[in-house]
Amino acid sequence: MSEPTTDAPVLIAGAGPVGMTTALALHARGVESTILERDPADRDRSGSRAIYVHGSTLRTLERIHPGLGTDLVDEGLVWPTRHTRWRGKQVFRRTYDSPGGSGDIPHFTSLPQVVTEEYMHEALAEAGIDVHWEAEVETVDSSPDGVRVETTDGREWTGEYLVGADGGGSRVRNEIGAEFEGDQSENSFIIADIEDPDEDPLPLERLFHYDAPETDGRNVLLVPFEGGWRLDIQCFEDDDPEALTEDGRMREFVRDVMGEEYVDHITWVSTYKFLQVMADSFVDEHRRVLLAGEAAHLLAPFGARGMNSGVADADEAASAIAVAVNARTDAVARDEVELYAARRETAAEYNLNAAGQALEYLQGEDPVTVLRKEAAASLADHFEAAGEWLDDAPYGPHGTPPIVSTGNY
Repeated sequence: MSEPTTDAPVLIAGAGPVGMTTALALHARGVESTILERDPADRDRSGSRAIYVHGSTLRTLERIHPGLGTDLVDEGLVWPTRHTRWRGKQVFRRTYDSPGGSGDIPHFTSLPQVVTEEYMHEALAEAGIDVHWEAEVETVDSSPDGVRVETTDGREWTGEYLVGADGGGSRVRNEIGAEFEGDQSENSFIIADIEDPDEDPLPLERLFHYDAPETDGRNVLLVPFEGGWRLDIQCFEDDDPEALTEDGRMREFVRDVMGEEYVDHITWVSTYKFLQVMADSFVDEHRRVLLAGEAAHLLAPFGARGMNSGVADADEAASAIAVAVNARTDAVARDEVELYAARRETAAEYNLNAAGQALEYLQGEDPVTVLRKEAAASLADHFEAAGEWLDDAPYGPHGTPPIVSTGNY
């Protein structure tokens, strides 16, 4: 027997960074919400995951909950050096005296996602926003008047709007009939977290190594974050990634790339292929359900566009809902939600194209691309611009974003 229906102005599916940002952004605009989360409160959040928080994201978080952005800056680190190597040879290295940015917010900060989430949970508590754990969305029924949701704990919920921020396997997306469209990477990738040893840590620099001899010619990305390092290895197409992550082989990779002192500090290893997909619609037919973050799009990680674009989705969804809730007519409310969809679908297409260009650059065997990389590597000793091009290219283009007001994402 189900419990009585609970009313909430706005329902949010998912208590990840995107769902929590949505709730905080709504609260900042005077609209209250309730978060429904599938997992228990003590859920395991292993792996560093989204470690790179852009300045635009930090400024958004600071605006919707003063102190949140600066807390993440204080907790994280800003690595000062970009370093790129080509088959064992240094082709670019630059160290910055200052992290730059605006006021107390630098261009980025680097810290484990679990730490970001801890600060977001504290912000939710300060704002008095409820999270209902072990309450996975099971059904969604929308109408011109609102949304009714059933959760797996037997409860029913009604609200004016629902934001689906429940990740790549989104039940909300499935319930409104939206479908993912796109591609998957051909190569697998290995990702590992390594803690810093107590003595003689590596210098704080982001290293990208093309065809690294230490990994038998595979590309390597090494990025520091507060408390450790992210090691990312691009597999060859015919690699068996599971075999490469066996304890002995992974220890060899870490030893050869980072040094013997890091071998006993591996804390997490995973393998996956990157999806490049987006939903064919970010809203339902009645304009009462909005998709955000990975429920709406999944991106290859080049340029760190995943969580950062999800935070931009969340802030815009909150803005649209706040206007819609207070709109004098249904037509104005619908227009505001449709504008959200148009803007964030455009942004997602931009991010997919940018990440896709980086993925093709790294994976592709296009003769022109291969020739350009080899030529740049040979010229890097004499022309810094050639080395800088090699340094920039794996992260996607730096062109003007389609929606300037939301930054790069």
